[in-house]
Amino acid sequence: MLFSNYLNVMKVIDHTYINSIDLVAGVDEVGRGPLAGPVVAAAVILDSKIKINGLKDSKKLSHKKRVILSELIKSKSLAWSLGRAEVEEIDNINILQASLLAMKRAIEALDEKPKLVVVDGNFKPKVNLKTIAIIKGDNLIPAISAASIIAKVSRDDEMVKFDDKYPGYGFSSHKGYPTKQHVEALVRLGVTKIHRRTFAPVAKYIR
Repeated sequence: MLFSNYLNVMKVIDHTYINSIDLVAGVDEVGRGPLAGPVVAAAVILDSKIKINGLKDSKKLSHKKRVILSELIKSKSLAWSLGRAEVEEIDNINILQASLLAMKRAIEALDEKPKLVVVDGNFKPKVNLKTIAIIKGDNLIPAISAASIIAKVSRDDEMVKFDDKYPGYGFSSHKGYPTKQHVEALVRLGVTKIHRRTFAPVAKYIR
């Protein structure tokens, strides 16, 4: 069997298994790539009786659509929660481990205990629950898409607030990602408390 066909078969198996279980928590994180700010994860248990149209990978949605969907998800889901890892934790344990920690915190903060956790990507947080990691799950599994959306809206809102606290860096536009504007601001203004000091583009400008 070709490897691509094998992957397609596995996707069908995953979907069949996931759809057969109640209380499935979708989990995703945002903020692995930025030079500043926390990494934020969300966990969402959708209500199987209520369909929310338009769920997909948050990066494929406009800001306006994400905000609308985020409010719908929060009001229509059985449970949702956020988890995070701060800049100091990212620098201490690395961004991958911080992302998994944020996911773990989001799962443990749910009001409902899920019977299954489905996570975007190929790494799983350490929780005492049956967990499946699905590559590109944020575009395949509605609960993961929902988690991606509310995590993205939450983190983006926080970065907009940081724009007022640290003027001149442009956090409201690039949300901490390594854009030309952001790197030029680092050169001009230096490193703030919310910058990830172990990330190479930041480390070189620490004074």
